[in-house]
Amino acid sequence: MGLTNQSTGLKTLKDNFNIDLHSENDIVIALAGNPNTGKSTVFNALTGLKQHTGNWPGKTVSNARGTFTHKENEYVLVDLPGTYSLLSNSVEEEIARNFICFGNPHAVIVVADSTCLERNLNLVLQILEITNNVILCVNLIDEANRKGIHIDFKQLSTELGIPVIGTNARDGIGLDELKSCLHNLIIDNTSYTPYKLKYDEQITESVDELSPCLLSVIGENHLPIRWTSLRLLDGDISIIKSIEQYLHINLSNYDKLTSKIISIKEHLESVHNININTLREKVVSNIINKAESISHKVVHKEKAKSNKKDIDNKIDKIITSKTLGIPIMLLLLGIIFYITIIGANYPSSMLSSAFYSLEEQLTEFFMWINAPKWLHGILVLGLFRTLGWVISVMLPPMAIFFPLFTLLEDLGYLPRVAFNLDYFFKKCCAHGKQSLTMCMGFGCNAAGITSCRIIESPRERLIAIITNNFVPCNGRFPTLIALATIFIAGIRGKFSSIIGTLVILLTIVLAVFITFAMSKILSKTILKGLPSSFTLELPPYRKPQVGKILVRSLIDRTLFVLGRAIIIAAPAGIIIWILQNIIVGDISILAHCANFLDPFASLIGLDGYILMAFILGFPANEIVIPILIMSYMSTGAMIELDSLESLRKLLVANNWTWLTAICTMLFSLNHFPCGTALITIFKETRSKKWTLVSFIIPTITGIVLCFIVAQASRLLGLV
Repeated sequence: MGLTNQSTGLKTLKDNFNIDLHSENDIVIALAGNPNTGKSTVFNALTGLKQHTGNWPGKTVSNARGTFTHKENEYVLVDLPGTYSLLSNSVEEEIARNFICFGNPHAVIVVADSTCLERNLNLVLQILEITNNVILCVNLIDEANRKGIHIDFKQLSTELGIPVIGTNARDGIGLDELKSCLHNLIIDNTSYTPYKLKYDEQITESVDELSPCLLSVIGENHLPIRWTSLRLLDGDISIIKSIEQYLHINLSNYDKLTSKIISIKEHLESVHNININTLREKVVSNIINKAESISHKVVHKEKAKSNKKDIDNKIDKIITSKTLGIPIMLLLLGIIFYITIIGANYPSSMLSSAFYSLEEQLTEFFMWINAPKWLHGILVLGLFRTLGWVISVMLPPMAIFFPLFTLLEDLGYLPRVAFNLDYFFKKCCAHGKQSLTMCMGFGCNAAGITSCRIIESPRERLIAIITNNFVPCNGRFPTLIALATIFIAGIRGKFSSIIGTLVILLTIVLAVFITFAMSKILSKTILKGLPSSFTLELPPYRKPQVGKILVRSLIDRTLFVLGRAIIIAAPAGIIIWILQNIIVGDISILAHCANFLDPFASLIGLDGYILMAFILGFPANEIVIPILIMSYMSTGAMIELDSLESLRKLLVANNWTWLTAICTMLFSLNHFPCGTALITIFKETRSKKWTLVSFIIPTITGIVLCFIVAQASRLLGLV
């Protein structure tokens, strides 16, 4: 592809990828690589402060663009989303693939992790099928040296047929050589002969047969014929649509080409027993085998001789053992929850007081301007009070949980969690990495759903997304803790706090078992398939970088999730106030709705007001209890009682029993995702179907479990 079609490529960059280039003379460089290879560090080191960010058009994934100058030439560097492959269907992988394939940059720098080169070479080999102008930046060489890993860069360059530069971007090592390499490749037009993948004989023959026909349709100066032919044969609809959009044609309109593709596919299946799925497996297998072959030639590992390695192994023998691995994991999770719950009380109380004070000032302002009561009710008692409640309840626990969780991630413990739970998820035909996304869901289901991007398989990613809501997020913990303390532990009991903590841990264990069960059911029904294997490399334990942990957890996770919650909670506050304050007959609309739902709610151990609280709490689980209190007391606006004892008296006065509490906890654990989580599911899957499935499955699960518990208890005369 090279520079022969640069004008078309620049137009594509401007129109389809929102890259603001100064002129067609700009030198555009794509920066690609697997996640966690130090790609962003390379980008920041090269561009410094000359960078800005935005969103890819129509996508939630952010992009970063920057410039740097070398030998009087200015380069525009585009940091692509981290991706493991160009053959998958996640939003990030699609963006990276489309930019490399159709953006036609002058060159692609692929950043690889020198500590696990073999896995990174899969992406390099795929990019080499699309463009010859590739430079491999083998980063983190300092980490590799510490682990006794040495790479023969000269031999690697010979094997791939492209320039290879070893770097330690954090300390600026190798970056000048990388810039010089770009200059030689683009300005001096130094030629290289990149390696092109060799596929099985049957696949190669099929590609060679289709290529002349495809060439007559699209010409020589658009896309690499061999790569495009293979994509048409493996039938990847996403790639084919992107190809058609880029070429501004409909390939199905070319009868000769369509007939040739059908004929070749029929021949492959009838003669060689190769269907579309088999073809894709063979293609991936060829890529993996070649990456492995190259890696074995160029990577040399010393025998472990450091004390650190020995210490790591000794620790791993304990925390990944069959006997102690799971208990240690539960203990650490319990400690994090305890710190989160206890620690969040103080800032939550402070925020609540601040919002209450501000509410009083707003009320005085509305009285001063002589505003009508309904306007004050909608904007202050409805919208503002709901927002204040969501922020004061959500922000503190997230601001504590996410840094603690990220701390475990930075220490290197989370891969050990995946190791401990991998066996159980494989039994459920799911992916071992789902354990990591599940743990993230304890902080916020929306964040857990977003983290499902780390799962390469689209089928297993969907299972992880759909089942993430079965683990309770921090929004559901206030409800679970309050009810467990009041009806199970006993408020004044000597060991009430210990019993309450054990009840919450048992709730978490139940949530994990339900996640396993639903993953198994999904993998045997609507998402059939075998679990994909993956090599889990246990990284060395590292000293955590506190500054980066705080920035990454507070900005990338906490504020991101809180922002979405606020967007949904604001209109919900208005609706809740209207339903409680518009009287039809002698009671409010909310009471009418509760009375209508009461017969059904009774079947599952609840009442109509509880069910309405969950429905109106759709924007954020945090507001379920306040809505319930408001409904029972008919106050017209959400309020918070001053103690658990006051809450207990209110609930008992409204005919609550231990069964009501158990069923409410079960339904809190298993019901539809909150609005923020549902929006995130739609953004991640880009599918109304899977968003609806994610809504229906946990809701039905909760109804069935509550019905069984309620009816069994009544049948046995326990209530």
